Amino acid sequence: MTLQAQLEAYLTRTSGKPTRVHDLSRIPGGASRETYRFDAEVDGARRGLILRRDPVGSLIDTERKLEFLAFRSFHGKGLPVPEAVALEEEGAELERPFFIMGRIDGGKAQSPFSLPPYGEHAEAIGEQFFSHLGAIAAADPAGLPIAEAAPTPAPDACWSQALDYWEGVIDADEEHPQMIVRAALRRLRRNPPPPAQKLSVVHGDYRTGNFMHDGAGRIIALLDWEMAHIGDPLEDLGWAIEPLWSYGETDRVSGMVPRETAIAIWERASGRKVDPAAFAWWELFASVKGAAIWISSAKEYRAGGLKDPVLGLSGWYTARRQDQIIANALARLEGLS
Repeated sequence: MTLQAQLEAYLTRTSGKPTRVHDLSRIPGGASRETYRFDAEVDGARRGLILRRDPVGSLIDTERKLEFLAFRSFHGKGLPVPEAVALEEEGAELERPFFIMGRIDGGKAQSPFSLPPYGEHAEAIGEQFFSHLGAIAAADPAGLPIAEAAPTPAPDACWSQALDYWEGVIDADEEHPQMIVRAALRRLRRNPPPPAQKLSVVHGDYRTGNFMHDGAGRIIALLDWEMAHIGDPLEDLGWAIEPLWSYGETDRVSGMVPRETAIAIWERASGRKVDPAAFAWWELFASVKGAAIWISSAKEYRAGGLKDPVLGLSGWYTARRQDQIIANALARLEGLS
């Protein structure tokens, strides 16, 4: 049975009405889910939807229920987050676990390889980008659906849980010695940050390329919540400001606004101040997390027969650029530059 037929069978059963699926197509990219767009037609009316299905194998091990509940936590809360429609952890007619969410049309996800990425709208995009991130940090996770499935760490354990996870990825996937990354790991272990001022939902992959904008200065969808969890919100801010996403720009983060402006916008929206010592730790952590992902990309590229150019680029160019970023950060932290 084709995927289209499976979808039609599932939607017909769960809606109680005959449902036709139109224009089903795979959206390329994504390290943890197969993603498809389609229209569901019921009684002559069409609705645009997105299917996120577990692949046979995955580069990043994530929890589909957490991603689904993250969408449910923030949809309709003043943020441009798609509606979570249905979750099937046993696979139902589609044989593998999946969820379905509403589709937001009329936008594009910006590639950081397009320079400058946002042109004349950079400042407007940056204001929204960091305001939305601050709003996520301001929300009390205890009152949100994601709290049903996401463990809540102690404020002083956020850093160690995050670091343990990504160091474990490096341990499992490195195929040659990672001296620069290991030096960063040692520094992070020796100099833990202060406890989180307040726990929040952490998006986990909040960066340029993981949202849609309308090309006229308005963000219309925040996407890719597959690594969502509860932790220190500085984790998200460090990842959003990671120099890798700026692709060589030194005066603006992610091609949007200056670093100081980005932090000020986030502070205003989140209602909290950034502790410089804590943030220095989370910024270095963000670079180590990036390195872990590129190390996994390289391993997956080789294991898959050197076929996926995105994995190949990530495991080669992106990994080397991340090494440079980490080395420069370590030099600054050690007072060598």
